Amino acid sequence: MREYAPPRLSVVTVALPEPVDLLSLLPAEPVVSWVRDGDGLVGWGQAARLDVYGQERFSRAQRWWAQVCDAADVRDAVSVPGTGPTAFASFTFASGPAASIMIVPQVVIGRRHDKSWLTVVSEHPGTRPAAEPTLAEVLAAPARIQAPGRVREEPGSLSELGWRAAVDEAVARVRAGGLDKVVLARDTVVVSEHDLDPRFLMTQLSAAYPECWTFTVAGLVGATPELLVRRTGSTVVSRVLAGTVHRAADSSADGRLAAALLSSDKDLVEHLYAVESVAAALARHCTDLRVPASPSILALANVQHLATDVSGMLADDASAVALAASLHPTAAVCGTPTERAAAVIDELEGMDRGRYAGPVGWVDSRGDGEFGIALRCGSLEAPRTLRLYAGCGIVAGSTADGEWAESEAKLSAMRTAVGASAQTTAAG
Repeated sequence: MREYAPPRLSVVTVALPEPVDLLSLLPAEPVVSWVRDGDGLVGWGQAARLDVYGQERFSRAQRWWAQVCDAADVRDAVSVPGTGPTAFASFTFASGPAASIMIVPQVVIGRRHDKSWLTVVSEHPGTRPAAEPTLAEVLAAPARIQAPGRVREEPGSLSELGWRAAVDEAVARVRAGGLDKVVLARDTVVVSEHDLDPRFLMTQLSAAYPECWTFTVAGLVGATPELLVRRTGSTVVSRVLAGTVHRAADSSADGRLAAALLSSDKDLVEHLYAVESVAAALARHCTDLRVPASPSILALANVQHLATDVSGMLADDASAVALAASLHPTAAVCGTPTERAAAVIDELEGMDRGRYAGPVGWVDSRGDGEFGIALRCGSLEAPRTLRLYAGCGIVAGSTADGEWAESEAKLSAMRTAVGASAQTTAAG
């Protein structure tokens, strides 16, 4: 596999006079984003890009990014996480045929609370702007965001009966011993009347799920509730989600569902496996590791999750990319033990996940960054074709009916964003 020569970039970051609405600034051209409750980063243009494949995708990406940063001419007047050279990245779940992608945008706009900033990247040396760039100079003419129009849903890689059979087989494997948990995902395809605009999807997702990280990188669009890792200086945090129940319209019924989830042996076991896998991975890089004794409830618009935030203090120089590589795949998206679960996924799932359930997020030149797990997302396979994904943790107490219902609840986020529904599924 050939090595990629790093580009020489000129990077200028300046403070903006007032906070900005990030998603409202995005032009019609290909964009990248990582936004939660108004804060985060968005960008467009492409100053540099890396496509990598295989088992060494994380290490190759990390090496390339270090070389890019070392060669860059940087003027950063803000100097907070997400300023200066910053790359957006989306890694594949496994070392299959799909590419893992890192993109350095030509324009990045960031916001953290009441502070906003602008980063402009030039692709060629010696092109640093004579004057500080302004927001007005980089903004493109506003382009109308078109809704998808009418949509239809088509079957994914496995039929409903086929996926239910896979769940039954996975349960049998767990009960037979040697496998504690395996995560089986399914896909479905949405076809729209008009070209799908990622900005439309991001706006819908951000409004409906402000607690999630709304992202897009190279055609992968979604709103993930699960933070794989955040590195801010020496502080490292990971949010573990495993164990899910749907929401109820009535608050009393919703509360009963939450209480049942917190006392469910099946879901607590599933959650514990995920927490233990994250804690073990972070222990290789962190001291003062803090793991809550019991989970809490994270309530989203469509589902409720068991949630645990694991934190620690960084004991080495691992970047956000290196930490994501160490953590991936967690038991929340693969299973326990990891290698056996991955083999069962390959055998039963019937599809290549691509970048679904892989790390997605950003990293800056200091190694700070945030990576979520690419969940509640879809992959734009054609201008009017979006492949949606959802996965469920299978343990000894799982049933095909229960896991199908959970996957339908998870798919509802993207279905609603694009204007589809479960009733639009084509026969077959």
